[in-house]
Amino acid sequence: MSVVDMNAVALDGSRLSCGDVVRVARGSVPVALDAKAEERALRAYEVARDSGAKRAVYGRTTGVGANRHQVVASDAVDQHGLRLLRSHAATSGERCADDVVRAGLVIRLNQLAAAGSGVHPRLLRALREALTEGAVPAVHARGSIGTGDLGALAEIALTLAGERAWGRGGLDPVPVSPGDALAFISSNAMTLATSVLAWHDLSRLLQASHVVAALSYCALGGSPEAFAERVHARRPHPGSVRAAADMRRLLWGDSTQEPPAGRRLQDPFGLRAFPQVQGPALEACDALEAVLTVDVNAAAENPFIDVDDGGVYHHGHFATAHLALALDHLRAALHHVAELSAARLSDLVEPELTGLSPFLADGPAGSSGVMILEYVSHDALSQLRHAASPVTLGTAVISRGLEDHASFATQAAASTAAAVGAYRTVLACELLGAVRAVEMSGADLPAGPVAEVLRQLRPVLPVVAEDHPLTEEIHRAERALDGLDGW
Repeated sequence: MSVVDMNAVALDGSRLSCGDVVRVARGSVPVALDAKAEERALRAYEVARDSGAKRAVYGRTTGVGANRHQVVASDAVDQHGLRLLRSHAATSGERCADDVVRAGLVIRLNQLAAAGSGVHPRLLRALREALTEGAVPAVHARGSIGTGDLGALAEIALTLAGERAWGRGGLDPVPVSPGDALAFISSNAMTLATSVLAWHDLSRLLQASHVVAALSYCALGGSPEAFAERVHARRPHPGSVRAAADMRRLLWGDSTQEPPAGRRLQDPFGLRAFPQVQGPALEACDALEAVLTVDVNAAAENPFIDVDDGGVYHHGHFATAHLALALDHLRAALHHVAELSAARLSDLVEPELTGLSPFLADGPAGSSGVMILEYVSHDALSQLRHAASPVTLGTAVISRGLEDHASFATQAAASTAAAVGAYRTVLACELLGAVRAVEMSGADLPAGPVAEVLRQLRPVLPVVAEDHPLTEEIHRAERALDGLDGW
């Protein structure tokens, strides 16, 4: 990698951000491996190699799991690593998408750059080359329970070693040292990859939902009192304060004039409680990012090879309770947010709240307008409800009883990824209803950014008066949400 490439994401095992992971995974941004990190990785490899000659080291000189006390014969050590990889490359389900695999590669490379694994540095260089050349291993989704993505990472390692076909592109095979196997697969990198991408998508959608809610506010003639700074200063949960401030900014910009009063003494909960429901989801997103940032920069391999004191430490950093709980929390908070979006859609089709025709119909008597949007919204909301079920209430006892706990963070990550699509549909349905209601009312919008948002949305979501199929409009609204998070 050229050192003059200023756009490259520098990997040293300590500074990788979630945003960097997304840039590499989806934007094909190049990576650069820090030279000092590579030197420390070599030292860790030497410490691990030398330690294995003096004492028992889990997975290097012994079996794994309940086979931890089975000592590998000296004449079998050379093949022990490959046998371990072959035996653990057991997965099922669909192949992971390329962006998920690339996210997993950059996370694992950065973790290895933290120099706690003891793998040979050539594996780091191979991962960097794969990311640079666009080579993507074929990795399958099923096989992890939150105690290490052993199967998926074994697939990657065997692909690097030339024993499995690449999913896309390819590299020359890389030798696997005797101690490389467990050191390479002792990570939750693929679960983290799914989690980072889901976090990114939900963060953008939550920000876009402020814009959508602001449009609904305009269509419904909402009351500004629910977002007043003085109100939120007296119960200053950070997320609620942020949501209320963002609504004020979107609706009234920098204006110092008192916003006009709303149509009602009190609005429906969809508007009135927006900051209080949105706030926990914003905070949950921030909390998940904090957990992910720690883990993508963690030297969490078991055993941990300490280059500073030359020690080998056996531990439980493979456990991912922090991640699983943070993902469960976010999905639960997101479900509340989505419920409120569906409620606002119901408000938008109610004549007593908008002063418009039922279901925003604009045709002969009995026209249905956007009636069907509520069905679509509640179908997606139901899917999100199922995805929001906590995975952290389950556990597993495996490997002859030795491994008697599992976080199921992998399942939490998959459920969070599934929640992205469901929430996108819920929000898109509200967006369609809000734009249509605002346009039908002919109301003057406040002077804030929301007016410019509507101007830009008009060509994308034009109001068609007569009853017509809404499928394509829903799809356009789903795509339009990606452009609303920057307001």
